[in-house]
Amino acid sequence: MRALRILGIVIVVLGALFVVADRLAVNFAEGEAADKLRASEGLAETPDVSIKGFPFLTQMAGGELDDVEVGIADYEAATGDGTEKIRIDDLKASMKGVRFSGDYSSATAVTATGVATISYDELLRTAKSEPTQVAPGVTAQVVGLSDGGNGKIKVAVEATVLGAKLPRPVDVLSTVTVEGDTVRVKADALPEMGGVSIAEDKVREITDFDQVIEQLPGGIELDKVEAAEDGVEISVKGSNVRLAG
Repeated sequence: MRALRILGIVIVVLGALFVVADRLAVNFAEGEAADKLRASEGLAETPDVSIKGFPFLTQMAGGELDDVEVGIADYEAATGDGTEKIRIDDLKASMKGVRFSGDYSSATAVTATGVATISYDELLRTAKSEPTQVAPGVTAQVVGLSDGGNGKIKVAVEATVLGAKLPRPVDVLSTVTVEGDTVRVKADALPEMGGVSIAEDKVREITDFDQVIEQLPGGIELDKVEAAEDGVEISVKGSNVRLAG
């Protein structure tokens, strides 16, 4: 009986040591992965990398991690014009089935899904709205974007009629969608500007705009977009997504 107790104690101690070793190994691996991801994507700050699942060491032995979560606080994506960047905030992605090379220099996820936010100020900045003549004596310009409720964007249009600026911007509720790598904002209904009749296509030159967002980390792509309180929330997805290397 005493021998069984001793054996039980030994098993518990060995199990505890294995857990400690496993957690030390996963913490080290998370740090290494974060450093490689920062280098490969040219990030200003080190991202958060969290390897899920237990035990980690047996996953490593099998050459594949079940689930790796990545958090990037500030990422600059390309906008398609070759020079302009658009800032994406709080990108959080879940990588499933992460396979790595024999020398651990690279890792690729079978699938990835994630969410992030583009602030309204950032979206307006990259849209580069300029005062535009929409009718004789009438110019207009988008001066603000905000949450319109129910998944809509509220577009604030400032108009000047015959040299007189309207006392307040005209608000336009718009729908935001995604097509490929492009976010599209389109007015649901066209506004009146100082009682002047304006052709629809002229008004839409102001209210409607597209924003290309490409070169997202690891090759993930836009999936869905929705207007929210603090900005446009984007969902991303991808397959064979590069985590590092």
